[in-house]
Amino acid sequence: MTEPGGNESPEPATLRLFFALWPDEATRDALNRTGKWLHQHWGGRRMRAETVHITLAFLGETPSGRLDDLVACAENVGTDVYDLILDQAGYWRHNRIGWLGASETPPQHFDLVRALATGLQQAGFPVDARPHVPHVTLLRNSRGGEVPACTPVVWPIREFVLVQSDLDADGAHYEVIRRWELGRPPREA
Repeated sequence: MTEPGGNESPEPATLRLFFALWPDEATRDALNRTGKWLHQHWGGRRMRAETVHITLAFLGETPSGRLDDLVACAENVGTDVYDLILDQAGYWRHNRIGWLGASETPPQHFDLVRALATGLQQAGFPVDARPHVPHVTLLRNSRGGEVPACTPVVWPIREFVLVQSDLDADGAHYEVIRRWELGRPPREA
């Protein structure tokens, strides 16, 4: 039995985290309209407008004491701004997800993903080895079907963010906890 105030330390608190592209208001509205349109074709559960994003790196449960390490990784990412044109609707049968993606991805996007993954890996964080497929999830539990042509959404990418995710009975709730502008030089180490 351990006495209060003994040498045994409690488990560190964790945060469920991910790096993402977070839309500005105009982009979020355009994505929401596309989500409504896809829902008419495929059914399912629409994503709430305030939750749409593109995941750059999913970290999952992360000790809160490592938050400064994540900030340092992001500070060292220096990538140019770009526009991402989301012009291709798609459906993944295996998880019943309706999404919107880019038929052509600018090289700056892959530079951003690669720089972030390299920094995370060097700091000892797990990195997904699968190829990155930029997409916005718009529907869950969808039946899919014929892939309709859609109105392109032009998303000006000017920053990336670190997001905390809390899960409850209502689904995921996200809070942006830090932002980094693109187009700036990386911080000197």
